[in-house]
Amino acid sequence: MRIISGQARGRKLFTPRHSADIRPTSDRAREALFSIIGQRVEKACVLDLYSGTGALGLEALSRGAEEVLFIDYSHAALELTRRNFELCNGKEAQSLIIKHDLRRGITLSQQMLRNCTEGFDLIFLDPPYGKGLAEKTLQDIDNSELCAKDSLIIAEEASGVTLPDSFPLQLKLLDQRRYGDTQFWFYTCSNNE
Repeated sequence: MRIISGQARGRKLFTPRHSADIRPTSDRAREALFSIIGQRVEKACVLDLYSGTGALGLEALSRGAEEVLFIDYSHAALELTRRNFELCNGKEAQSLIIKHDLRRGITLSQQMLRNCTEGFDLIFLDPPYGKGLAEKTLQDIDNSELCAKDSLIIAEEASGVTLPDSFPLQLKLLDQRRYGDTQFWFYTCSNNE
C-alpha cells in the first residue's frame, strides 16, 4: 500500500500484520476515489473517521489538504496512523490523531477542530464492513454541525450493502461507485445550500 499522488507520492505505508478489524482501502479504489474528488482536496479541512492506517487522510494531505483530523478507537489503528503520518509528513502538517469510540457518536471539542472551525470540507468514513457503522455514523454526521459549506462526505462499505439516499436533516446522496468488493457513497450537506 502506498500514497498514490502528491507530495508524498510513492511512500509505502505501514499496514496491519494480522488484524481482522483494520482493512485498508486498496490503492486502486483510493486512486479512483481521489480522481473523483479532484481539486476539492486542495486546502480542505478533512475528517478521517475510522482512520485505520490513515491512508485516506494521508492521501488528502499529500494532495494539498490544509488539515486532517484522524479518529479511530483501535490502539493498533492509531499506532499505524501515527507511524504513517510521521513517514509521510513528519511534524509539518496541521493534523491531529484522536482516540474516540465512534460507535458512541461524534463529539469534537473546539481544540480538536483547530483550523476547521467552519466545519469539514471532506469527511471520509471507512468503518469495519457489515456492522451497520457506516449508516449510524452518517446519521451522527446528519445530526451534527461538522459540515462546511459544500462539504462532501464519502462513506465506504462493502458492495452489496445499501445505504440511504438521504437522511432527515442535511445529507443527500450524490453518487455511488463500486470497485470490486468496495463501494463508495458520496453525500452532500443540503442545509448549506
